[in-house]
Amino acid sequence: MPKIGIIGGSGLDDPNILKESQEKEVETEFGKPSSALTTGLIDGVEVVILARHGKDHSIMPTKVNFLANIMALKNEGCTHILAATAVGSLRAEIKPGNLVFPDQFIDFTCHRNLTFFTDRVVHTPMSKPYDKNLRDILCQTSDDLSFEYNKDVTVITIEGPRFSTKAESHMFRNWGADIINMSTCPEVILANELGIPYQTIAMSTDYDCWKENEAPVTFEIVLETMKINAEKVKQLLIKVIPKIK
Repeated sequence: MPKIGIIGGSGLDDPNILKESQEKEVETEFGKPSSALTTGLIDGVEVVILARHGKDHSIMPTKVNFLANIMALKNEGCTHILAATAVGSLRAEIKPGNLVFPDQFIDFTCHRNLTFFTDRVVHTPMSKPYDKNLRDILCQTSDDLSFEYNKDVTVITIEGPRFSTKAESHMFRNWGADIINMSTCPEVILANELGIPYQTIAMSTDYDCWKENEAPVTFEIVLETMKINAEKVKQLLIKVIPKIK
């Protein structure tokens, strides 16, 4: 039987989507995860939810021990991991409010240098143990729910402020990135190393990039888009988890 681990934030670590939920503290050889795990059921399937940045975003992304998070879910016996995160779009086709299903990541492993990057960049395809069938189930369920979504895109993970300069956005596009996010890529790499099938559900809020001839979105718009998308992802999780074999 599958046991699904969910890594989320921005309201996606909502225990209300679970039945008979309970919290418990866990610690691995790499320390504690970013918050207590919440366990419960969705349509009879066991689910473990982990808040990526701690309860109420009390832990900054740079302080999260990703290896502890992944090991906590592995030690719980999770057979699959679904991660949900907010992203900024670098392509006009990826609109705020869309859901995005990446298939490749650019791991920028070093700290951000204010406006430009000077260190190495590593492309990380979601190959083994990435399960394309899992992404296909997500896409089919998105169709069923009439959600707008984009697939087969490349995400870059950065460290630093969420808003990017126009120069950086050009650089990201030159590297082949379609969207930007703050925290998913290290988890993808670790899930691959640990042999746990993994898929990301990204919420496009358009908060990171500055597009040509367009004013950057306001923080209020970002928050509203995140709220709407969080509800979309919750509906998607409730519908898709019983389909995972």
